[in-house]
Amino acid sequence: MHPSRRRTRADIRRWRRLLADERAEAAVYRDLAGRRAGEEREILLALARAEKRHESHWLDLLGPDVGTPVRGDLRTRALGFLARRFGGVFVLALAQRAEARSSYAHDADATMTMAADEQVHEEVVRALATRGRNRLSGTFRAAVFGANDGLVSNLALVLGIGASGVATSTVLLSGLAGLLAGALSMGAGEFVSVRSQRELLEASSPSAEADAALPHLDVDANELALVYRARGMNIEDATAHADAVLARLAVTPTEQQGPLLRVHEAPTEERAADPAADVDDLETHGTAWGAALSSFCFFASGAVVPVLPYLLGLDGLAAVVVATALVGLALLVTGAVVGLLSGTSPLTRALRQIAIGLGAAGVTYVLGLVFGATVG
Repeated sequence: MHPSRRRTRADIRRWRRLLADERAEAAVYRDLAGRRAGEEREILLALARAEKRHESHWLDLLGPDVGTPVRGDLRTRALGFLARRFGGVFVLALAQRAEARSSYAHDADATMTMAADEQVHEEVVRALATRGRNRLSGTFRAAVFGANDGLVSNLALVLGIGASGVATSTVLLSGLAGLLAGALSMGAGEFVSVRSQRELLEASSPSAEADAALPHLDVDANELALVYRARGMNIEDATAHADAVLARLAVTPTEQQGPLLRVHEAPTEERAADPAADVDDLETHGTAWGAALSSFCFFASGAVVPVLPYLLGLDGLAAVVVATALVGLALLVTGAVVGLLSGTSPLTRALRQIAIGLGAAGVTYVLGLVFGATVG
């Protein structure tokens, strides 16, 4: 606070609220740290200590006016509730957004250091959340894509068939047929995709026979250097790395060292430029059967939603309205989750999702009306 400015009751109320928010944010980081180990735990505890320093700033300003503790804002309290019970990338994504909303850069009573801290904290939490996003990116992509595809495509099918004026039983059968056909198609497509990806990666994996042949290489000719040159290293680095590998072979047999031609034997910069650098990550792609089953289930879980009103005996306009409302709610949820995990506004992503999904279904419904009128 500027020395010439007198504190007001509004100032005191605001400082108390900011103090409560800092205490709540520090508790969030401590709760998250309690669910982690190693480096991530230390980083989160360091963030909690930083929030403690900010807490001290508001305590100093308040002095004798600190009063009884007040509650932080609703979003911070909700974040604390989630951190205590769940943790994980979802909570980190929320914490990232909370740091991004800091008002310290425009607060006359906060220091420039505090404002800078909050900006850096956002990047720290973003980096931690990115680790979690990377771990679930493949599964999450398949889940969102499969469920949304099922929701939109089957709603469009049900609305289009229903608008043409056919019997309710025909609409129901069409919806169930669309569910099974789409889910089987998604499962088959994912099976082929994952199997093909694994086969491509396996084709880039160094062979065990080549590893076994290394001890018999001509040390002077050093053919091993050609392997590393083919992977993108310059001749000096390739020769040096090959010499190091052969020198180790002279001391320790190949079978005690593991695969020497694997990419992880090469330096980090070579791995980054090497097209075969993902060979050691084959397991991250999962099995083709597992991917196929997941895609089948994700699509079916979305595609069953538009059919539910007809399964429950509704027909006509009532079934259309209920099906559209259920799909709209599901699209809002998936859109909000995507926004949350991507660190952007959940509301914006939810509205975008529902606009795209219901827009596509609406077009199909209109075409069904036109088709029904034409046939009739």
